[in-house]
Amino acid sequence: MRLPLFIILCLTIVLSSCSEYQRVLRKDDMGKKYALADSLYKRGKFRKSLKLMEQIVPSYRGKPQGEKLMFIYSNTYYNLEDYYLAGYQFERFTQAYPQSDSAEVASFKAAKSFYQLSPRYSLDQKDTDKALEKLQEFINRYPDSEKRMEANTLVAELREKLETKEFEVAKQYLHVEDFKAAIGAYDNFITDNPGSHYRKDAFYGRFVSAYQLAIRSIPSLVQERLLTAKGYYNSFMKYYKDTDLAPKATEIYQELENRIVPTEKEPTI
Repeated sequence: MRLPLFIILCLTIVLSSCSEYQRVLRKDDMGKKYALADSLYKRGKFRKSLKLMEQIVPSYRGKPQGEKLMFIYSNTYYNLEDYYLAGYQFERFTQAYPQSDSAEVASFKAAKSFYQLSPRYSLDQKDTDKALEKLQEFINRYPDSEKRMEANTLVAELREKLETKEFEVAKQYLHVEDFKAAIGAYDNFITDNPGSHYRKDAFYGRFVSAYQLAIRSIPSLVQERLLTAKGYYNSFMKYYKDTDLAPKATEIYQELENRIVPTEKEPTI
């Protein structure tokens, strides 16, 4: 069966292109490697372009073409979603070319690379902390940048992730009935996250934890801890008496009141 002429031409072009790429890849002509890498990059052939750039980047450091090459080299990793290397290379670019017209974009993409590495809230948040640091550095360095709004949005998202992590840790302590640890974790959360949408639940969780700690304590500690729990209930009701959790809190509080032995003076929180 004879192939149509159009298909034959296409195959010829593809094979010729592939063989040309292999020839340039094997040769030591840095100029041709640079030109082909740039051409492939512009056509979105990032993996092929990267192989060439990896060979020539060291040779162009300090040369006029080095600035452009280092930027597209960094951006190639970014486009390939290799965010570890993208972040690293963009940071190297900003250090090597701080006055470059591309320095602002490189700084933002470096920060966003670290953002992309931030894991879900249940995992270790070391990369989230680093992403926040890098995004804040970008915002401080380029306060008038067009990317400032996006950077602030990413910062807010990462901070909420850290809030979720901290809140879920406190919840887990309550779930496993480590009530002292739960109270401490909720206390820290309330102090550290004054504007969090988890704040209501943290106040409620702290009260529940304190009540459970009290009723499971040795007899000599029960009354003191019940009064402490009562103080946490009062704090909850001060801010959240009209919320959906108020009836549950009040129900527990009534049980608490029934357990308190009247004294001349009760300590306040």
